Amino acid sequence: MKNNIRIPFVQLESTLGAILQKSGFDSEKASVCAALFAKASLDGVASHGLNRFPTFLDQVRKGHVKVEAIPEQEFSLPVMERWDGKLGPGMYNAHFAMGRAISMATENGMGCVALNNTNHWMRAGNYGWQAAEAGCIGICCTNTIPNMPAWGGSEPKLGNNPLVVAVPFRNEALVLDMAMTQYSYGKMSIFEKEKASMPYAAGFDSKGELTKNPIHVLAKQLALPIGLWKGAGLSLMLDLLASGLSNGKTTREIGLQGEEYGISQFFLCFHLEKLGIAPLELDKKLAEVVEDLKATAVFEGMEVSYPGEKSFQRRKENLALGVPVAAEIWEEVLQMNG
Repeated sequence: MKNNIRIPFVQLESTLGAILQKSGFDSEKASVCAALFAKASLDGVASHGLNRFPTFLDQVRKGHVKVEAIPEQEFSLPVMERWDGKLGPGMYNAHFAMGRAISMATENGMGCVALNNTNHWMRAGNYGWQAAEAGCIGICCTNTIPNMPAWGGSEPKLGNNPLVVAVPFRNEALVLDMAMTQYSYGKMSIFEKEKASMPYAAGFDSKGELTKNPIHVLAKQLALPIGLWKGAGLSLMLDLLASGLSNGKTTREIGLQGEEYGISQFFLCFHLEKLGIAPLELDKKLAEVVEDLKATAVFEGMEVSYPGEKSFQRRKENLALGVPVAAEIWEEVLQMNG
């Protein structure tokens, strides 16, 4: 992004934490939420990190995000729990829910948490890294407000419903973090501000023609489903999985509100050692797969990477050099801190 500056990660995290405390968050919630916002930008996902911070605080001011809310358990089994997020901060609730899934997996080999009545979790990949760092394979998904058309449709009926799959690998992880749209709306918003076209078709214009112009796609929220009709079908099923198991709202019901809040999510963990899987043996298997993948022939000007590879590389670089932030947004955030 143009007009970027670099800010030390510690400064970014502490600044966001201070602002959250001024906005009514207790110190523990402020710390968790600030870390998750900052980590998103650290890994190069500013669209769901610092760039979303002002919007998040606006949701707090509107009352859609309840600062004081604590998740409440509704149902419990040794390997499955259902929680009401009480409209609390989405990233805090998601971090809590993945933590509960990890705890159950550590005790019983696997654990899953269904979460209703929560809010946007910001960068989805954060919770995949959380699981992997705890020695777990992690899977999670969320539904959203309708912002993607069904295949053949001319209006948004489905959510982009992000899906995360994470597998521990040495001191890193393979982490797939993908929305059901070809590009996330955060990514398209960045290109829109820069008046740039997307590298590939991003969605449909008002006439149903594929376009790379984010302005046309954003105008009516007609983002292109990944895999065309397959992505549309997967979006629907993830919505039903999250809302069905959590006894929460569907994408359709969220859309009737007019704004995105009170959404549904699902978290699943498998603890490798508890399930009799030797981490070193899995590392060896993954290393062979990664080595073979990286050795593949490529088209001119292209390269192959595995899910999470670029995030880990950016993390190391940005810890050393500072986190890239948009100067305009950073200035806006600093003003919030007085």
